[in-house]
Amino acid sequence: MSAPSQRRSEKVQSKAAEGCDPARGLQQCIRQQEILAELGVTALQRASLDQLLDDTVRLTAQGLETEFCKVLELLPSENTFRVRAGVGWSPGVVGVAKISANLDSPAGYALRCGKPVISNHLESETRFKTPEILHRHGVRRAMNVILQGDGKPFGVLEVASRSQTEFVEQDIAFLQGAANILGMAIEREREERKLRAALARNEALLKEMNHRVKNSLSIVGGMLRLQANDADDGQVAELLNKASHRVDAIAKAHDQLSQGSDVERMDIGKYIEALCHDLDESVAQCDVRTEIDEGIVIPTDRAVSTALIVNELIANAAKYAYENHSGVIAVKVARADENNFIVSVRDEGAGMPDDIDPRDRKGLGMRIISSFTRQLNATIEIKRRNPGAEFIVSIPLQGSS
Repeated sequence: MSAPSQRRSEKVQSKAAEGCDPARGLQQCIRQQEILAELGVTALQRASLDQLLDDTVRLTAQGLETEFCKVLELLPSENTFRVRAGVGWSPGVVGVAKISANLDSPAGYALRCGKPVISNHLESETRFKTPEILHRHGVRRAMNVILQGDGKPFGVLEVASRSQTEFVEQDIAFLQGAANILGMAIEREREERKLRAALARNEALLKEMNHRVKNSLSIVGGMLRLQANDADDGQVAELLNKASHRVDAIAKAHDQLSQGSDVERMDIGKYIEALCHDLDESVAQCDVRTEIDEGIVIPTDRAVSTALIVNELIANAAKYAYENHSGVIAVKVARADENNFIVSVRDEGAGMPDDIDPRDRKGLGMRIISSFTRQLNATIEIKRRNPGAEFIVSIPLQGSS
């Protein structure tokens, strides 16, 4: 409940306290204040609407020492009330029974007149008819107040009794207090429902947007591959194929985003695994294998940069380690410590001469790797293996603030 709502609730309880009639008994007045406080706490604890409705009818009946209480929910399309919650009624009433919302019922009369209604002698009432449900339960007197919600009436809160003891004006203060607390909870619940619906719509739109971006990028990647196939120059074809792989790497990020619920962060392990699966099909002479730790969640922009580094490292391994034959490229994603994770790409190919550092190469691939490594505030280590080589990139989970 918001601060304004809480202040309104406190005013309701204060007004109800002013309405206590000493002749009705101090203990009953105290109990009514306790009930309003209890309902206010339940509303503040964000109880479900159904629970709050049940608590309201039960406690309101106690506070007014009546056998019956019910919440009548207005169904505008049918011009009727449905018994949404109740206490004291026979089976088959709550959740099922309906009564007219016109002037021919106490609840309808209160709703149409816009004010509380007390009827201490239903058998002689001339303002409206007594509903069959009240006749059937032997009710002699009833009191109704409007239950507001979300700027319009939700329905009516009604108490009823078989006894001949009369309701007095002061009873209205307590009943209206309970109705107001319930009404504020109804308003909050409806607003939350609207927010949830709006959030669901936005999430659906974001998923659709990512799906369409992925499809568009996939088309671009496909066109680049077609151009590579038609190129007469082998070097041009290679460059076009590499460009298509870079586009595919970004498309795969949008594919992952369209399948999840969080567009700002993603599991880097799952993303790299999906990327490697696609590269395994496109790097024909190599078997791309993965060893992935799931649950390493990082910001989406950092995940894309990491994936582009992996894409270039796999491309380099395929080109230089296995230039004329097939082999295995092993990709690993693992948590290094609380603040960092590592991505490694290892081959079992020709290896590197001791006097050559791949980082000194001026090709586009190494420039891309160096650029994204700096962007991620990461470090890259090259280990010469027997056979092959391993590139290990250590990356902070979060960027520098």
